[in-house]
Amino acid sequence: MESAITQVSLLENYRSVRAQTQFLCDPLEIEDFVVQPVVDVSPLKWHLGHTTWFFETFVLKPNVDNYKEFNPKYPLLFNSYYISAGDRWTRENRGQLTRPTVKEVFEYRSYVNQQMEAFLQQDVSDEVENVVVLGLNHEQQHQELFLYDIKRILGDNPLHPVYRKDGKASENKVIQTEWLEVQEGTYDVGFEGEGFHFDNEEGRHKVFLHAYQIASGLVTNGEYLEFMRDGGYANHMLWLAEAWDWVNENNINAPRYWSQADGGDWWNYTLHGFEKVNMNDPLCHISYYEAEAFARWKGCRLPTEQEWEIACNTFSSPRSKEMNFVEERNFRTVRTEDYDFLGNVWEWTSSPYVSYPYYNPPAGALGEYNGKFMVNQMVLRGGSFATPRNHIRTTYRNFFHPHLRWMFSGIRLAKHI
Repeated sequence: MESAITQVSLLENYRSVRAQTQFLCDPLEIEDFVVQPVVDVSPLKWHLGHTTWFFETFVLKPNVDNYKEFNPKYPLLFNSYYISAGDRWTRENRGQLTRPTVKEVFEYRSYVNQQMEAFLQQDVSDEVENVVVLGLNHEQQHQELFLYDIKRILGDNPLHPVYRKDGKASENKVIQTEWLEVQEGTYDVGFEGEGFHFDNEEGRHKVFLHAYQIASGLVTNGEYLEFMRDGGYANHMLWLAEAWDWVNENNINAPRYWSQADGGDWWNYTLHGFEKVNMNDPLCHISYYEAEAFARWKGCRLPTEQEWEIACNTFSSPRSKEMNFVEERNFRTVRTEDYDFLGNVWEWTSSPYVSYPYYNPPAGALGEYNGKFMVNQMVLRGGSFATPRNHIRTTYRNFFHPHLRWMFSGIRLAKHI
């Protein structure tokens, strides 16, 4: 059994994570919670219901005698992809549901919070604590998705509504990018030690890396604009075949949220409203297709996820105060004095999302958390300005389909020596 001190800490962590979700909701109007413009974006009220359903389904129902569900029909609505946990409402139809209302979803959240508060006042087993901690990290993932979706919902509105007015202004900071060198050798990658981690980080193993160089900073808006002005989106030789089809079928000619009127300055929608693009800020909202084409145009390449991890462990300090995480409340990319391996934007790698050696997903529904998605997706590393600082690790493996770019994604270059 766990000590009372540990249980108090677990309860405090629960309160903190749930309060952060509420903080993200505070600037919104009720209409913002119900929109689903595309299949990749879930209505904001669904995120609130889904993260609440997780604790009700995997913590309270199995461990509280005679637990009474808030609404027995809610699991159908708020289950995402856990086939083992029951039937699910289809993802593309989440925006059709005007009921439950936003008010009712918040009542559901409050009810489960009360039940969790009471449950976490007592000692719980290591196994149950692990599920609670997984649920907290799961909610932190949805907090970041929540911000992606807020920006997608507001970003195409011609009124360019402001999400937050309290963020810091973008600075015109210029930092010279250099090449960091990593020597040839055999390295260990993957999670090792104590503390929370997702199952897809497991299977620590050795990899051989040829000597390589990796950029000391992220690609900036100004650097990417040079690619655009040089006809990057029109040069088929820079693009993978599937990527070239995507560019032409979707009329892609700039990063997501960028726009230009009559050949003038480039502007972009930010969580602070519609602003002129700051050319010194790290680039954001780039697909893998665009990242790969830009790297090819520069005569470089994207790093593998193993190269990224070793470089991050070699050159980045996890205690650096320069890192741009959600706690900084910038809600945008900013240039920092550090190498930006952690925070700011998720960095595309050239690695497909596949399992590590010795990977063994847990049994039951929670085993569906990561492993079932190990196909047709690419790995991103490092976190973003929407990631909680205590949520990221150098071994953290994010993954998205290569055409997506509504998330906070950017580019770091690498090259052979």
